Amino acid sequence: MAGGLPHPVLLVEEAAKGVGLYKLNDVFHAQVIDSNVIYAWFVMVLLIALGMLATRKLNMVPSGIQNFFEVVVGGLESFVVENIGEKGRKIFPFLCALFIFIITCNLIGLVPGFDSPTNNVNTNAAMAITVFIYYNFWGIRMWGAGYIKHFMGPFWWLVPLMLPIEIISHLARPLSLTLRLFGNIRGEEIVLVLLFALAPVVGTFPMYFLFSLADCIQAFVFFMLAMIYLKGSLEHAH
Repeated sequence: MAGGLPHPVLLVEEAAKGVGLYKLNDVFHAQVIDSNVIYAWFVMVLLIALGMLATRKLNMVPSGIQNFFEVVVGGLESFVVENIGEKGRKIFPFLCALFIFIITCNLIGLVPGFDSPTNNVNTNAAMAITVFIYYNFWGIRMWGAGYIKHFMGPFWWLVPLMLPIEIISHLARPLSLTLRLFGNIRGEEIVLVLLFALAPVVGTFPMYFLFSLADCIQAFVFFMLAMIYLKGSLEHAH
């Protein structure tokens, strides 16, 4: 998408090439494992390591990395419970993991020598489809066959109109989640490469603050939309 632009040295890809995870397949002329998958694995390992570090010595008065994670997780939990109610505690672990994973994937792309897994459609589509399956799973689990009422509208005579509209709307949600995140993250990386080519330090350094904020906002938008979809599936259909 940014043909002709200088391609940076990506540290995780180089390490993956060294162990044979990232190379060209002689038969299909394709990568054995795509770079976005490798970086997604890297983010998972990083978060697992940070989680273990934060919970290694738990204290009643938190400090350091434990305090940071308690602030983040506690703030997200309060936000979910305020918007969904006590039922939100059941789905909070999924939403919290989703937010932390996405924001880490977004921000890691701003680190020189690293790439963001969320600048690839496949990564975002996988998360969006997971959200789609998860909120429909909870809807069916909560209401059984009655979950179909969520798609029928408030009056029985509106069913022929509302049912196809609601089905199309729900099917469009994964596409919307995927392309919104992909477009923002991919776009910012192209802008950074262009600015770096024109003015290596002066042009890129101020933009880091703006893009860091945009990365956090995009992670929160994905998280909030997933929460809204889950809230709708948990509520009683009128």
